[in-house]
Amino acid sequence: MSDVTRSEAQPAAGSTPVFRAVIFDMDGLMLDTERMAYRLWTAVATELGFDLHDELFLRLVGRTRVDTDEILTRELGPSFPLTHFRETCTVRWLDEIGRNGIPRKEGLLELLETIDRSAVRTAVATSTRRAGADRSLEAAGIAGRFDYVVTGDEVRRGKPAPDIFLLAAERLDVEPHSCVVLEDSVYGIQAAHAAGMIPVMVPDLVPPTDDVCSIAHRVVRSLVEARDYLFPDPPGQGTSLPHVNDTRVRGTR
Repeated sequence: MSDVTRSEAQPAAGSTPVFRAVIFDMDGLMLDTERMAYRLWTAVATELGFDLHDELFLRLVGRTRVDTDEILTRELGPSFPLTHFRETCTVRWLDEIGRNGIPRKEGLLELLETIDRSAVRTAVATSTRRAGADRSLEAAGIAGRFDYVVTGDEVRRGKPAPDIFLLAAERLDVEPHSCVVLEDSVYGIQAAHAAGMIPVMVPDLVPPTDDVCSIAHRVVRSLVEARDYLFPDPPGQGTSLPHVNDTRVRGTR
């Protein structure tokens, strides 16, 4: 599997939007976890005698645990030992992050610091379940940096359905059309679009297709580029952004 960005193409068009909130995906967007998961999941599947090939793994990126389990069972067959697979992956995942932590994506802290100096509110909307999300955010050193964290076990339908983003907007008390969504996955961009939000794609393992580019407000190559795009004139301490409706005071984390 090769790392993919849209390096050969120009980012999708779109002027800097007016927004009041930024909603972040977690895995693959803020945290460099997708490669860890790929390495671990494919190794465990191979040990169990199954081929979790690249195309199948990429179909799992951005999906909830329920959706992922359904896809694995359907594609690998009824003899696939899903429970044993999950338990083994969890043990090895906890061991790895316990020893090495979780690396953050380049530009994340700078983006969060810029947002902290603005009136923009923040949420995480991840397909990962609550316990896993809290653990990952803590291991990456960014727990407590967001106004809200919404997880995959809080909604009935996962991405590409819009439910998780709409719930995040509801908790932020911000209209969907005033929310920028930063996502690395195709399903996440589809969900943000379906929610009526402003989808900005930062590709990780899955390249942006033409269909995704047609619904994304912008495709950028990194969180560094996302920051430069969303905050072309970074606010100084105690100032707000001219393109942000800043009538709302930032809430308590």
